[in-house]
Amino acid sequence: MSQKVICAGCDEAYWNESRLRCTACGIPLPAARTVRRQQRARSTPYRCADCMAAPPPFDATFALADYRPPLDTLARGLKFSARLALAGEFARRLARIANDTLEPAEWPDVITAVPLSRKRLVTRGYNQAWEMAKPLAKLLDVRSDARLVARVAHTAPQSQLDLEARRHNLQHAFALAKSVEGLHVGVVDDVMTSGATLEAVARLLKDAGARRVTNFVALRTPKN
Repeated sequence: MSQKVICAGCDEAYWNESRLRCTACGIPLPAARTVRRQQRARSTPYRCADCMAAPPPFDATFALADYRPPLDTLARGLKFSARLALAGEFARRLARIANDTLEPAEWPDVITAVPLSRKRLVTRGYNQAWEMAKPLAKLLDVRSDARLVARVAHTAPQSQLDLEARRHNLQHAFALAKSVEGLHVGVVDDVMTSGATLEAVARLLKDAGARRVTNFVALRTPKN
């Protein structure tokens, strides 16, 4: 990132690593497979075993890097310490991936963010995912909409729950405010762990007629 946030050595070692990721959920694939196929990764729809066995409701996920030191401290700084400049840097890097991977015609029609509940938004004062979504949409020259998806239930923090509990925790947590019929929707979040939150949002969008759902996340945990 910038010199004020992370040194050039860490930037090269962590942000720019050549990792083949599942095109659906963004999880890193085995290293041997990465070495063999990294030259064709951008044009080939590689999927992990979980996504092949049970395809998620979203269609694609772009992730900048794994959620691990030292980058995890950046995500926590954005989320809990209002280091909002990080949101713009994450957005610039995600836009670069979109530019390198997709043709402009394949970019989302609208970009939104995983919403916070009203209670959590009031407590924190900002939604870190939306702080990323705004500049990402501007860089891609597509429409952004903070209110497209609303969080209608205040739920327990996902970090405290296992995968099944996370999914149950999010049942009926979200609602749509506008039509998404036939649209390609980009959904932004800071960290993707189990994928349960993004699954819940994508399922809501797909059930309402969205044509495609693409996730844009800063960091992805290496394992579910």
